[in-house]
Amino acid sequence: MIGRASLAAARRLGRALSWEPMQTLSHAPVVLPQANEPCWCGSGRKYKRCHKRSEGRVLPGVVSPVRTVPATIGRPPYADTGEVVRWDEPRVKTPDVIARMRVAGRLAAEILRLAGERVRPGITTDEIDAYVHELHVERDCYPSPLNYHGYPKSVCTSVNEVICHGIPDSRPLQDGDIVNLDVTAFYGGVHGDTNATFGVGDVDPASRQLVRVTEEATWHGIEAVKPGRPLSDIGRAIEDHAKQYRYGVIRAFIGHGIGEQFHSDIQVLHYYDSRASMIMRPGMTFTIEPMISLGTWQHKMWDDDWTAVTADGKRTAQFEHTIVVTDDGCDVLTGGDGAVSPTAPWNR
Repeated sequence: MIGRASLAAARRLGRALSWEPMQTLSHAPVVLPQANEPCWCGSGRKYKRCHKRSEGRVLPGVVSPVRTVPATIGRPPYADTGEVVRWDEPRVKTPDVIARMRVAGRLAAEILRLAGERVRPGITTDEIDAYVHELHVERDCYPSPLNYHGYPKSVCTSVNEVICHGIPDSRPLQDGDIVNLDVTAFYGGVHGDTNATFGVGDVDPASRQLVRVTEEATWHGIEAVKPGRPLSDIGRAIEDHAKQYRYGVIRAFIGHGIGEQFHSDIQVLHYYDSRASMIMRPGMTFTIEPMISLGTWQHKMWDDDWTAVTADGKRTAQFEHTIVVTDDGCDVLTGGDGAVSPTAPWNR
């Protein structure tokens, strides 16, 4: 994904992240201190004024050094500098570009599935990133997130209340977590973008339902794609499904045009807004990637200026596919056999 409303994205244009490791934070003990007792983390502060408010939430760990990609692998223009220079890419792609996007989409889908098979209690998100990086290199792909606006890793790993753009680090996944893995592969001069949310060990019923409904909402949005119709149909279909469960639909992060550029100017809202009036035409390529929350649609940002979390700390899930509009609907370039979410659940 690595996308958001254009104003927010522009803030980071050409800006590299610091590679200084973040403060190491240990896990809370089974028996927590009383409010006025010293915090378990060793800060010397009272528990109520230190970790009490964040207990049960995802905390940042140490971010490892940047991994390298062999020079023999084709790379996008930003790979070496982190600077993203946008150009006026056609919204309707040529048959050649679409054919190459099918290949990139299949590779991204395969990498996502294999990465998801590694999800288990105890593995760190950094270990998942190392594996995803290796999978790209083995397939002569460049991991699109790496150094995009300075992003330091090859995959986004968003755990529990993290909405999107979570940076892999030293935090181990814990039994009962949910984690979204967002994979984008650059191959043949084009990008294929997909993600899915996975349960870690024994996940509670509310989180399992959230993941299921989010996948369903994604496919409702996909099935709303029709040439001659406005993009707002997609957001309406997604929001209508989420509202049946009183879930929030995150508004700050959206689907986007994709092709030779990681992000182009098509903006796909996941909620209904009549102003999303761009008409879908055969040959258009874009992502549909709703983020659905157990609570609010509002978000907050971590200090790393990447990690977005729900404002109320409640869990969120996401699924994503890259699609091309056809004469009578759309083709899902990151779906089909071997994908984590191959087709609409009701068609399996």
